[in-house]
Amino acid sequence: MGKPQQTVNKKEKEKARIKKRKDKQKKKEERKASGSSSADDMIAYVDEHGNLVDTPPDPGKRKKIKAEDIPLGTPPREDDDTDTERVGIVTYFDTSKGYGFIKDSESQESIFTHINSHLDSIGERDKVTYRLEQGLKGINAVDVKKVV
Repeated sequence: MGKPQQTVNKKEKEKARIKKRKDKQKKKEERKASGSSSADDMIAYVDEHGNLVDTPPDPGKRKKIKAEDIPLGTPPREDDDTDTERVGIVTYFDTSKGYGFIKDSESQESIFTHINSHLDSIGERDKVTYRLEQGLKGINAVDVKKVV
């Protein structure tokens, strides 16, 4: 039996592979000859705008920040009207279902109330005092007391 025949395609692939290997070896030798593979060439800096630059920042432009000036955690809560007692009039109350609405005397907005958050029994057109509390679906009136 004779030697297997190589196709033209196989010869071209082999030539390309050898050429690629030689090019890679040549680039490697060029890098060694230039000697520019120091750590200083690989360092990048970030300027005050967040851009990468290859020059170090100017120490004169440096800002001094105190550690106690940096806020940690959530910001303090602003004072709401939720802790103060408000006055209003019951515009609607369904005793069978246990809920109703109170119209605020200052803002004239309608606020939901449920019988579980009442301290006294109330009815329609009663004057009441209450506090506001954030519920699942919005602001609710809690600690509802009838004003005598």
